[in-house]
Amino acid sequence: MSVPGAHEPEWWRRAAIYQIYPRSFADGDGDGVGDLAGVLAHLPHLAELGVDAVWFNPWYASPQADAGYDVADYRRIDPLFGTLAQAEEVIRRAHELGIRVIVDVVPNHTSDQHPWFRAATAAGPGSPERERFWFRPGRGAGGELPPTDWQGFFGGPAWTRVTEPDGRPGQWYLHLFAPEQPDFNWQHPEVRAEFEEVLRFWFDRGADGFRVDSAALLVKDPALPVADDQVAFTDREEVHAIYRSWRAVADSYPGGRVLIGELWLPDARRLARYLRPGELHTVFNFPYLECSWQADALRTVIDDTLRLHEAAGAPATWVLSNHDVDRVVTRYGRADTSFAIYARRHGRPVDLALGTRRARAAALLTQALPGSVYLYQGEELGLWEVESIPDRLRQDPMWERKGRNPADPGRDGCRVPLPWSGDSPPFGFGPPGADRPWLPQPDGWKELTVEAQRADPGSVLALYRAALRLRRQLPDAPLAWLDSPAGVLAFRRGDSFACVVNLSGHPVAPPLDGTPLLASGPLDGEHLPPDTALWLRT
Repeated sequence: MSVPGAHEPEWWRRAAIYQIYPRSFADGDGDGVGDLAGVLAHLPHLAELGVDAVWFNPWYASPQADAGYDVADYRRIDPLFGTLAQAEEVIRRAHELGIRVIVDVVPNHTSDQHPWFRAATAAGPGSPERERFWFRPGRGAGGELPPTDWQGFFGGPAWTRVTEPDGRPGQWYLHLFAPEQPDFNWQHPEVRAEFEEVLRFWFDRGADGFRVDSAALLVKDPALPVADDQVAFTDREEVHAIYRSWRAVADSYPGGRVLIGELWLPDARRLARYLRPGELHTVFNFPYLECSWQADALRTVIDDTLRLHEAAGAPATWVLSNHDVDRVVTRYGRADTSFAIYARRHGRPVDLALGTRRARAAALLTQALPGSVYLYQGEELGLWEVESIPDRLRQDPMWERKGRNPADPGRDGCRVPLPWSGDSPPFGFGPPGADRPWLPQPDGWKELTVEAQRADPGSVLALYRAALRLRRQLPDAPLAWLDSPAGVLAFRRGDSFACVVNLSGHPVAPPLDGTPLLASGPLDGEHLPPDTALWLRT
C-alpha cells in the first residue's frame, strides 16, 4: 500500500496530527455512534484543514467498557465502527489525500472478553493460561482480601476476585484501570510475541505508526509489594527492552513508521529515557497541556520541553487537548486555567468568550513552536466542554468508580459528537433520520458547525486552516526568545518569522517590527490586545 511522502522518513518531526475519536467524529450508518463510514465521508474536511496525519482512538473489537480501551481482538474492527475492509479503505483513501494514519495500541491491559483471559478464568489456578496475566491468591484466612493495597486509576481496588470453575471464590487478578481491563503480564514471552505480531498486522495494512497507550505501565515488580507505591508498576527499567524490540519492528518497514508514547511522568529525566536511540520516536508533552495560561509558566514549560528533546535528539510535541481532558475553551475560561486529569472542575464559572479568545491565541502559540503538534477533533471548531450531560447518559467508567462526583464527572464532556451542519442537534452528525447521537450536543453549538464556520472568515476553523497552511512554510529553525514586556511571550524562528502572544491584561506594542501574517483576533491599531497572538514576517 502506498505511503504519502515516502521520501520524508522523518515526517513526524514537524507533523500536524489530528486525533479522531471514532464514536464522536461522524455517524455514517445512522445508529447514533460515529464510525468508519463517517470518517470516509469527512476525510476531505481534514485534507482542507491541512493536517499531515490522523490518529485514531481504538477501533478494535471491544465490549466498550472503557470506550474501546478494553480490547477483545486487536486484529478485528468493532462492528460498532465497521469492518476491517473499511479500515483498510480509510488508510488507503487518507494516503491518497496525503494524510498518514496512526493507530492506537493498548498493550498494558486487554478486555475480560479477550480469548486469552476467558481461557485463563476457565483453566483455574496454576494453569499456563493464567501466567499471561497477574493472578494471585488473596490475603486473609480465606483469601478474602486483595493481594496488595494498590488502587486503580479509575478509583477502587486494582484487584478483582474471580469465581473458579468449581464455583468457589478464588484468585484475584490485577487491573490498573477498570475490572473489565485485566493487565497483561509482560514477563511472559507469548505476550511480547503477540504484540509484535499486532504491530506487523497493522503495518502490513499501511498504518504509519502507533500511539502507545499507558506506555510506562506495562512492567510490574514481580514481587507485587503490598503497599500502593507506583514505583511497583510505573516506569520499570524492563519496559525499555519492549520498546527496543518494537522499534526494530517499525524500522523494518519503509516510509518512516513512528512510535508515539503516552507517558505521564513528572521526572523529565526519566521521560527522556524513552526517547533514546532505538526506542520511541516521540512522547506526548503533558506538562504543556496542563500548564496554566500564564506567560512565565508557559515559557518555563516550553524551555524545559525543548531542552529535554534537544538532548534526546527527538522532536518536541505540543498538545492542548485530547479525549481525556477538559476542552481548552472551557479550561481557559475559568479563573484557574491549569488542569489535572484526575481533578476536574466542572460546575465552576466559565467565561466562554474569554476562553475562546485565549484558545485562539494558544493555537497560534502552539503551532509556532518547533516540533510536531496534535489537534483533538473539535478543537478546530472552538468547541467547549459539555457539562450538562444527564447522569443517566454518562458512560465513562471513571464517573462510576469515583463515586459519581458532580464536580468530577469523568471524560464524557469532551467526547460529545461533532457538529457538522444545521441549526439544531444532531447538527448533521448522522444521515437524515438517524438515531440520536450517543451523547447529547448543546443547542449553542449551532454557530460552531463546520458548515457555519466555513462561511465565516473570522471563525476558529478559518484560523486553524490558515495557521496550518502557513505552518508548513515556517523555517525549520530553533526558537530564540526576544525581550518583551511582562506577560508577553515573543520569539523568533530563523530570520524571517516571529510569534508574539500577549497574556497580560492590557494592549502591548509588539517588541519587533514585521509584516503581520496571521493574528488570533483583531489588532488594536499597532497594539496587540490581551489574550491575542500574532505571527509576523520579519
